[in-house]
Amino acid sequence: MAKKSQPLNTKSQAITQGNRRAPNRAMLRAVGFTDGDFAKPIVGVANGQSEVTPCNAGLGKLADIASTQIRKNGGMPQMFGTITISDGIAMGTEGMKCSMVSREVIADSIETVCRGASMDAVLCIGGCDKNMPGAMIAMARLNIPGLFVYGGTIKPGHLDGDDLTVVSVFEAVGQFGAGTIDKNQLINIERNACPGFGSCGGMFTANTMSSAFEAMGMSLPYSSTMANEDKEKEISAGQSAQALLNMVEKNILPRNIMTREAFENAIAVVMAVGGSTNAVLHLLAIAHSAEVQLSIDDFEVMRKKIPVLCDMKPSGKYVATNLHHAGGIPQVMKIMLNAGLLHGDCMTVTAKTIAENLRDVPDQPREDQDVILPLSRPKSAQGHLVILRGNLCQEGAVAKISGVKTRSFSGPARVFNSEEECLDAILDDRIQEGDVVVIRFEGPKGGPGMREMLAPTSAIVGKGLGNKVALITDGRFSGGTYGIVIGHIAPEAQLGGVLALIKDNDTIAIDIGRNQLNAELSDEELERRRREFVAPEIKYKAGVLAKYARLVGSASKGAVTD
Repeated sequence: MAKKSQPLNTKSQAITQGNRRAPNRAMLRAVGFTDGDFAKPIVGVANGQSEVTPCNAGLGKLADIASTQIRKNGGMPQMFGTITISDGIAMGTEGMKCSMVSREVIADSIETVCRGASMDAVLCIGGCDKNMPGAMIAMARLNIPGLFVYGGTIKPGHLDGDDLTVVSVFEAVGQFGAGTIDKNQLINIERNACPGFGSCGGMFTANTMSSAFEAMGMSLPYSSTMANEDKEKEISAGQSAQALLNMVEKNILPRNIMTREAFENAIAVVMAVGGSTNAVLHLLAIAHSAEVQLSIDDFEVMRKKIPVLCDMKPSGKYVATNLHHAGGIPQVMKIMLNAGLLHGDCMTVTAKTIAENLRDVPDQPREDQDVILPLSRPKSAQGHLVILRGNLCQEGAVAKISGVKTRSFSGPARVFNSEEECLDAILDDRIQEGDVVVIRFEGPKGGPGMREMLAPTSAIVGKGLGNKVALITDGRFSGGTYGIVIGHIAPEAQLGGVLALIKDNDTIAIDIGRNQLNAELSDEELERRRREFVAPEIKYKAGVLAKYARLVGSASKGAVTD
């Protein structure tokens, strides 16, 4: 249970405590404070604006709007920047090792600025995969009034009547390699996939996390599926600033909202919308920072209760803007609330409960759409993120089974010690139907950085092997991945987990129905191999990746560094 909230010890109170604070006031006058401003709540605006990625390139305008509204409504905004790494741009490169690292850097930076500047509250604006959970981790640690503003989704690209996303390009690479499309088609898909600003358009990691945060009550209703380039996103940013000042007035703190029940609501919505495997990592990490007891096994408990209600890419037909026009996350949540699948009494950033926020939402989805399905006709009767155990994953692993008909798979291992080795083998047609592809030493510590395996999984799909080949790894997956894929295997290979002991042609057995992932090897053989195992040397000796490798914990606990 979250700690009982404490009264604010505000910067504005400290600044007015006598002449010894004169230097503080002098510094703030230089950035625009006047006499009357020192008694106002000082609100940090953590602005993720960046030209590194389209996910964050449209955030500056939202930060400016939020700051203006904070000032108009009696607060003093202080804007500061946060970093981003683009998973989509870094994918398949050495740079992808920095993605998970950036979550910790972002959390640390927001926490550091807010503590160092004694902020009274913080509004965090993010769009890319890691500045979203990074911001939530920071708000949970700080426990000052805080609210998350999602930068918004990208609109879909279009080509020959089909909606495109960035994952369409990764799959096109595999299709080109398989000879099913020519170079001209590949180039046309690449040119049309990403038409403007916003986060990747399917129910990939960014839209999954924005949906989870709305379900948790840390963002305004409807805000998680808005397009970055639409006017309503600007309006929502201003409304978010007003809501945050109301939280300051009422002393509503993140840990009043981020309760165990709120995390269960978030997990339930992730299952209902067919969300990314990364939600497991990030929600575990946020719960850790909020001091809420949450384990990887809780996801399996929730999965068995929650149907998949939305037909979303990557395995379905629709993108986030389609979901928004069909009623958005509030419509999904109202269906679930009526069925007793949500905790309706959880507090939210609106200063109202979940049930109060959903009061005027229709009980059933509109009949003129098939993005959100009724409870009587779900896409799947149970959730799609399965937690596995077995001798290969004694601490757990995560399988994503949306769009996959195969519930058991057994085959010979094809072992690779890096993502690059594996991708070369796929593109060279060295992976055949029935194989179990093993990618190891890509875990949090071994990578270091736990890269996403979108390039290999998309290439497998592009080659027409999506339901004919399994892939297991101690790395992780993009929200755009689908197929017979299992990630987050823990203990990871670098730490001597059984994954490190597998050899080519060992039989790997996957049984989704029994939640099992095993290497068909005797305990005696595994022990013999373990005695011979020597962990490879981590090649980074200094800098942020070396530091991360020393500090990071197991994926089964969120890959946290504190």
